[in-house]
Amino acid sequence: MAKTPYEVLGVAPDASQDDIRKAYRKLAKKLHPDLNPGDADAEARFKEVGQAYRVVGDEESRGRFDRGEIDATGAEQQPHPFYRSHAGGPGGRGHDHPYHSTRGFEDFEDLGDVFSELFRQQAARGGPQGGPQGGPRGGPRGGGRHGFHARGGDLRYRLEVDFMDAARGGRARVTMADGRTLDVTIPVGAHDGMTLRLAGHGGPGFGDGPPGDALIELAVRAHPVFRRDGDDIHLELPITLDEAVLGGKVPVPTIHGPVTVTVPKGSSSGRVLRLRGKGVRAGRDHGDQLVALRIVLPATVDPELERIVTEWRAGHAYDPRAGLMKEAGHA
Repeated sequence: MAKTPYEVLGVAPDASQDDIRKAYRKLAKKLHPDLNPGDADAEARFKEVGQAYRVVGDEESRGRFDRGEIDATGAEQQPHPFYRSHAGGPGGRGHDHPYHSTRGFEDFEDLGDVFSELFRQQAARGGPQGGPQGGPRGGPRGGGRHGFHARGGDLRYRLEVDFMDAARGGRARVTMADGRTLDVTIPVGAHDGMTLRLAGHGGPGFGDGPPGDALIELAVRAHPVFRRDGDDIHLELPITLDEAVLGGKVPVPTIHGPVTVTVPKGSSSGRVLRLRGKGVRAGRDHGDQLVALRIVLPATVDPELERIVTEWRAGHAYDPRAGLMKEAGHA
């Protein structure tokens, strides 16, 4: 017996969408052809996992699979009743049926994701291409009983991209479920969850229908130094005790390269310096980079530093927590 999509992904039928997504990502990363060159078994499993995720990775598609409306490949289980119900012809359910369209048959191309696979299955079985007997004789483009045309289904993928490539733009290569590779341009300022549409790289169309699109969802990896908030970049900058007290010029990394900034005299930890225009480009403008200062003492406090601070404290003691304690109601 063929495995269900849940069995292919190694999850229970009642698994959450998040668990299904995590299982898919783990398997896809393990079986990716780029990591298993020449391994036909891994490539076959990669395609199998991708097909399973296309069926149950989306809540709507998963619901249809669970209800028995589509099989493990995403093909319609009962195409003829579905077609009649949509058309509202003999045997249909009328205007109260959820698949009814008030635009008649103009929207078949909008339903390409559903009908392209449905009619490919019919053609493979030698059945009619223009609908069951008594149904419509052609789609929106006409063509008679054997001239139904439908747009191919959209295929969804997830692509992990480097933080810098997302911020500054770049290129990445995507391996599709069928083994094809596509070079993808990452636009400047791309963000986590952004979806890129590659027109014509989805499922094949039916008849003379155009192919669907490939939808690439971006997942931006975290950066060890930079953190992004909208178009602004945040950075924590360590400074020495003497730089905090006396001020000075220090180098600072940005996503566009290193720059030099001036630390004002008497800077405390937590003070934020704004570097205008050093954030992510957004159209003709740029975000800013916000640099939070953090005073870092030497790994070992030597006797001389200890002596200087001791003498200074004897005549200059102050309480930086006085306001805090008062606001907390402890003073």
